[in-house]
Amino acid sequence: MYSLRLMASKNARLFEIAYNLVDPFLHALDPLWRKIGYDRAEKPFAVVEELAKGLFFDCQMCGRCTLNSTGMTCPMNCPKDIRNGPCGGVRADGNCEIKPDMRCVWMEAWRGSEKMKGGGKINNIMPPVDHTIKGTSAWLRVIREDNAAKEKASEDGSGI
Repeated sequence: MYSLRLMASKNARLFEIAYNLVDPFLHALDPLWRKIGYDRAEKPFAVVEELAKGLFFDCQMCGRCTLNSTGMTCPMNCPKDIRNGPCGGVRADGNCEIKPDMRCVWMEAWRGSEKMKGGGKINNIMPPVDHTIKGTSAWLRVIREDNAAKEKASEDGSGI
């Protein structure tokens, strides 16, 4: 897993392109998710998401994915669970102070973000982890929230 995780940050632009191709397709399936019911689709979708993201990114299924903001590196792999940038304990060689054989997650995130078109998102402050949604599908949550925002905007007449 660790070597695939490092490969993902090295090839962050490729994964960003793949994400940008898949995302509209998943959003277009919103009528299907609604028909099935988001709650009923949650468990099988989360399993598929965990398999896909777990393999390449060692995803910890926090429920609020930040891969596209963190150089295709899951910040939840930080032994200190630091969500925003490196701690003060990064070793001179770029490795973690807690796990000296592991490269600092945030060093990898920065490297990956430099390769991405949307790499500047790494400078955005992430909200703290909501542990009540751990293990749930971040993809379905984003689709539901995006479509709810579009509906609200169209009801308000403001558009998006």
